[in-house]
Amino acid sequence: MLNTINYQKLEKKAQEIRNLVLDMCIKAGTGHVTSSLSCIDILVSLYCGGILRHDPDNPNWEARDRFILSKGQASPALYAVLADCGYFTKKELSKFAQKGGKFGVHLQRDVPGVEITSGSLGQGFGTAAGIALGAKMNQELYLVFTLLGDGECYEGSIWETAMFASHNRLNNLIAIIDRNYLCVTDFTENLIALEPMDEKWRSFGWNVCRINGHSIEEIFKALCSVRSRRSNKPLLVIADTVKGCGVESLCYQPLCHGIAPKGEDAVKAMRELKRRFCGDE
Repeated sequence: MLNTINYQKLEKKAQEIRNLVLDMCIKAGTGHVTSSLSCIDILVSLYCGGILRHDPDNPNWEARDRFILSKGQASPALYAVLADCGYFTKKELSKFAQKGGKFGVHLQRDVPGVEITSGSLGQGFGTAAGIALGAKMNQELYLVFTLLGDGECYEGSIWETAMFASHNRLNNLIAIIDRNYLCVTDFTENLIALEPMDEKWRSFGWNVCRINGHSIEEIFKALCSVRSRRSNKPLLVIADTVKGCGVESLCYQPLCHGIAPKGEDAVKAMRELKRRFCGDE
């Protein structure tokens, strides 16, 4: 599989999605831009790279893999990826956070391709584990992928679910942590240190690997063989990322969480994104 993946094409796709996300949030005047930009390479790899089994023409296909966006504030990223895959037209994205539109600031189940409504952190992960257990009980072969925020890992329900998944040997569950080191008001390691994350999760009975979450190639190396791996443990991928990746003025800025740039800041953000990925001045 690795030999047939066009990483450059997927990197270009991620660039296009970043532009979509920034544009839709600027037009709406709201949206979690930085939280979305940090996980776009992960979502593009899953949906556009063939890791996730899904069918835009049949969103409720019973054999589909389930993807649960536990960090539901990153809804713009998932909406944009789903639009690119053909679940709905990209024109619909202009209605993000608008009256009469189908896209809320937090993720909504009634959007085609979306499995659950989420935004209350700590709940999506438990839902994913429940779906994975149901699949095992029914002898279904689909996999369950879930994307968590690192600040979300302060929730006790995350660690309860981690124990539950390990106890029930949910080797059909793949969790990915968007490890961007930032919460709303400060860096995670200043608030309550999460490191060493890999050791913590291993102690809870998970297989763990750590990657650069902005490297399409590393994402594929971590996930390309998930269907054939020989383990009775669930898998955790810690994806080190940059919150606001692609827009320099939004990176490493805790108080930019949940804010869409406006006015001159919006123009600057679009310029920075273009320069970062296109090399244009």
